[in-house]
Formats: sequence, C-alpha cells, structure tokens
Amino acid sequence: MSRLLGPAEVRDLAELLGVSPTKKLGQNFVHDANTVRRIVSTAALLPGEPVLEVGPGLGSLTLGLLEAGHPVVAIEVDARLAAHLPLTVTELQPEAALAVVTADALRVDAVPDAPASDQNSGSRPTALVANLPYNISVPVLLHLLALEPGIRRVLVMVQAEVGHRLAAEPGSKVYGGPSIKAAWYGRWRVEGQVSRQVFWPVPNVDSVLVGMTRHEVPGTEAERLRMGELVDAAFGQRRKMLRQALAEVYGSSAAATAALEAAGLDPTARGEMLGLPEFLALARASGA
Repeated sequence: MSRLLGPAEVRDLAELLGVSPTKKLGQNFVHDANTVRRIVSTAALLPGEPVLEVGPGLGSLTLGLLEAGHPVVAIEVDARLAAHLPLTVTELQPEAALAVVTADALRVDAVPDAPASDQNSGSRPTALVANLPYNISVPVLLHLLALEPGIRRVLVMVQAEVGHRLAAEPGSKVYGGPSIKAAWYGRWRVEGQVSRQVFWPVPNVDSVLVGMTRHEVPGTEAERLRMGELVDAAFGQRRKMLRQALAEVYGSSAAATAALEAAGLDPTARGEMLGLPEFLALARASGA
C-alpha cells in the first residue's frame, strides 16, 4: 500500500468520516502524491527537523512530511479529522512521529513539543509547513509566528492572491498590511505554483507556495503591536495621505503630521509607499 494518499483514498476517508469539505473551514484536500512530495522538497528542511502543520485535514501533507522523516505536530479544528489522523498514519506509516492538537489555530496559546523520532529526541517545531485554510491563512500565519519564535522556516500553500500579497514590495498594486506584518519575521517569496486539479473539491482560485526563512526580528513586541495598529489605519484608507489616514490614531491630522515628521516621513505620502523600516520608525517615534 502507498505511504501517501491518492484520489481514491481521500474520497474513501471523507466518506468514512462523513466529511463534506466546507468553504467555512477552508477545506480543499490535496490528493496528488507528487504535489505533496514537491511541497516537502521545496520546504528544504533540515534532516529530521520537527514541523508544525496547520489544517492537516485527511493527512495528505502530514504523511508526506512523516515519510521524509520529519516529526509533525498537527493542529486541526475539525474533531472528526483530528481523531482519525493518527489512525491513518498508523496504518500507512506505523513508525512515524505524530502529535495531533484538536484546536482552532487562531486561538492556541501553546504548541507542544514534537514527538521523538529516530533522528530527534523531541523538541519544539522549527518549521511551519502547511496547506493553510484559505479563509484565515494570514491571521493564522501571523499568530503562530508571534507565538513560536523558534520557527525558522515557513512554507505554506495559500490562495495565489494572498501569497503574492505576502511577498509584495512597497509600491506594488497588491502591497498591503499583510505584506508589512509578515515582513517583521523575514523576507517572503513565492516559491511555486500549485494546480487546481490536485485538490478535492477543485477550488475556484489559484494557489501558490509562499515561503520565508526567519531573520532576527527588528524590534520589540510593543513596537510590533504599535506598528500593526499604524499599518491597519494607513491601509484602512489607503488612498488617503498618511496625515489623514492616521488622524484617528493620533487624535487629529495635525498630531499625525507631527508624528510623521518626527519619524522623518512625508505626511503627504501614502501607506503603500512605505516599507517595514518606515512604519517601525513611526512606531518608535510614537513612543512604542
């Protein structure tokens, strides 16, 4: 029997569990083993590196990571899927090291150590590899990166529009708040395209792999939070000049102008032209 799931196995498992993929949970299950192995290869993980996975679903990517020798901590919100995933792994890869957490990834406040394996005695996950639920992909990603500072490598499959936004540079048409907030942790890049045909059901959007290798964060947690507040305000009214868009945050456009000038920024600029260093400078000028 194959160590990974194919189209027939995915449908059989879904029928067995009474699972009908829902848009609410962002469920589209990968059923192509070659795609799974390509994702694992693209992640370029260290041998035996423990991995955090979000939304494992029926286990397609989980099995690919385990097959490559990576202990996995999987967070799954659907209790039926979470309960059955260890059974699937035991049947196809009985020696694999898997821990399953039944929880909403947006609300977890701790991630357990990965289970021990032949190459690893059990430690914190240092990589995040996942087919993220498309409806909450960015909030989940940012929450887990803030929660787990030891994650050094990320490779996630997301809706193409979201992936390009995460990797966008200032001035790009798709550049926005997520671009800046994600850049806090490292430089993002689109690392591959994924065909719609490898999913069941077939989604009505294109998908990409977007990745990041973490760098040292550029400031304090207070500065990150203050910067996020400023970014949200700037892009909430992205066509307005910053002195107008930030007026509510500072209490008036005059106060916003003073803060921008203190940070060495042009009050008539728009948020889409500023990068992480500029927003961080503004956060620091605001006393974060």
